[in-house]
Amino acid sequence: MDIISIHNYTMDIIQEAAERIRKSFSQKVEIETKADANDLVTNIDKETEMFLIEKIKQYDTNHRILGEEGMSHENISNLDGVVWIVDPIDGTTNFIRQQRNFTISIGIYENGVGKLGYIYDIVRDELFYGIEGQGAYINNVRMNRLEKLPLNEALIGINASWAVKNKRINSERVGELIRYVRGTRSYGSATIECMLVATGKLDAYMSMRLSPWDIAAATVIAKEVGAEFTTLKGEPINLLHQDTFIIANASIRQEIIEQYVELLPVEIK
Repeated sequence: MDIISIHNYTMDIIQEAAERIRKSFSQKVEIETKADANDLVTNIDKETEMFLIEKIKQYDTNHRILGEEGMSHENISNLDGVVWIVDPIDGTTNFIRQQRNFTISIGIYENGVGKLGYIYDIVRDELFYGIEGQGAYINNVRMNRLEKLPLNEALIGINASWAVKNKRINSERVGELIRYVRGTRSYGSATIECMLVATGKLDAYMSMRLSPWDIAAATVIAKEVGAEFTTLKGEPINLLHQDTFIIANASIRQEIIEQYVELLPVEIK
């Protein structure tokens, strides 16, 4: 895999995709629901994913694509070879309602190893990328490695729904975490929250249900600055299935899991 060639190509096509999305701001967006009433998709999601698929296949027809909207119609059951994991718009509800706080996300893996990751916050014009072993960057400026901090000084990204009684996690323990840390935030985009952790603006982000395209790019970038990421059971992430997820400053991830996370005995879907 020619890392430099693919990197330069991806930097170009992500900018092209972003410009197409910018032009859509003045258009009427067609909105559909997917798994439930809060799981939205637009014609712009689908069109952007299709654009990226066409560009990837122009680069190399042997490269496989796992996209959120399934526009490639490929059945990805393993990460053998080169696999692009694509989210055309992460934060679709934000895109629809706010026209901000959403990103394009592309992770490129070779035989299961994250080689390249790209997250583009289009409205803020912040392009984050990471190259395995070569660092992480924001708008071509190298990002610093994260510094240690105590948990009680941390800002945590967490969905407020996990702090009330639910079927997936002990909300009382989550409440204890919220009271102990310095503060919490929620942005409605997993990739944005992951990049806030990678840049030290947040110190951890946790979710009960994230899919491969939500985290594939982020984990490549985060690894280069020393952030840690696992499931909420402390296990390695699996980029073929939806699962729980935490990304955090390495000094606090284990403490959060051991002291404040109690998953309830239900199947994660």
